[in-house]
Amino acid sequence: MSYPRLLRRTLLYIGVTAFALWVLIPIFFIGISSFTPRNEIYAWPKPIIPSHFSLDTMRFFLNSYGVLNSLLNSVWVALLTLAFTLAVGAPAGYAVARFFFRGREAFRLGILITRMFPTALLAVPLAVTFIKWGLYDTLIGVALIHTAMALPFAVIITTGIFMGVPKDLEEAAMTLGCSRFGAFARVALPLALPGLAAAAMFTFVISWNEVFAATILTVNNRTLPAHILTTIQASPLYFRFAGGFFMILPALLFMFFIRRYLFHMWGGATAER
Repeated sequence: MSYPRLLRRTLLYIGVTAFALWVLIPIFFIGISSFTPRNEIYAWPKPIIPSHFSLDTMRFFLNSYGVLNSLLNSVWVALLTLAFTLAVGAPAGYAVARFFFRGREAFRLGILITRMFPTALLAVPLAVTFIKWGLYDTLIGVALIHTAMALPFAVIITTGIFMGVPKDLEEAAMTLGCSRFGAFARVALPLALPGLAAAAMFTFVISWNEVFAATILTVNNRTLPAHILTTIQASPLYFRFAGGFFMILPALLFMFFIRRYLFHMWGGATAER
């Protein structure tokens, strides 16, 4: 192996390791602190590994007022957002990838432009509109806002994956009796599962971690991030660690279960088939 190539590979490994540590070290300390006895949280110097693991902090967090209800609200909102986003984003990505129409590139650019507007700027108009429509303080209303936030990423990701699916396969299916929708559902959609899994991952994480819109548009039916945000100032330190752990864990589990699809993203599944 030549020296420049060895140097590039070494720098790549160093960069990947540094990035992995930058992401994993905070998760490690939040997870460890969530199972540390409460009296050791305030100890100084604080040991990296606690003397023993305790569930007191987690029990205190789960038994706190409103936590379980807000946790269930977050799950429902994330699932609704996932369903809405994939139901709209997958056909939209397929249409952009397969059909040529006037303004196609402007449409793709317009999808990204929608993410330029900060949620804080739209807070008052959204609240007024949702009150008029009867969607204020409802899980459906929060899911619709999260869908609007996640949809641009879903369309862009699914567009890329559908471009990697050979059009000849759909044309062959239509010559054998499939309709356009049948070719999409039976041929293109199964081959696009890696892209749909990636879109689902981004959608779930965006919905699960979003806090501002959920705080503005809800009062009694708040999601877990909104509930933690409104109570964190008056909460002890161990409550904050437990809340952070609960915010991280579902997203990690979701990515773990769909990781096999992500390994074949951007046309890898098509090449293997």
